[in-house]
Amino acid sequence: MKTTDSLNEAIQKMADKIHKTDEEWRQQLSPDQYRVTRKKGTEPPFTGKYNSSGGPGIYRCVCCGNTLFDSDAKFDSGTGWPSFFEPASPDSVSTESDKTLFMTRTEVLCSKCDAHLGHVFDDGPAPTGLRYCINSAALDKTEK
Repeated sequence: MKTTDSLNEAIQKMADKIHKTDEEWRQQLSPDQYRVTRKKGTEPPFTGKYNSSGGPGIYRCVCCGNTLFDSDAKFDSGTGWPSFFEPASPDSVSTESDKTLFMTRTEVLCSKCDAHLGHVFDDGPAPTGLRYCINSAALDKTEK
């Protein structure tokens, strides 16, 4: 029974995925948003609009609006990118191995549209010990 439930859940997640052509993404996003989210780019440190922003809010995927992070989990890591110690929910983001730049890192993706968000590292604060290092260009903050 558990295997069937897991299979059904996986099928539902695939059905919920947002799929667009490269041209559709280009039309929807700014050049910088497109480069970061669809081509796995990064913004220079200390340049993103959410790096030092504060105040309560919800950080959503700029591509699809999926809720990714809550301001309650945001902290100043000193790295130059917005950092969070946990996603808004376990299903908000997905991860995969990234072996570019001659090292192995863990890439963070939007679980709904597979937008590249940034990377996660194990040098964050309590309670998780994680640092989700996320590009501002991949985020859209809404006030709560």
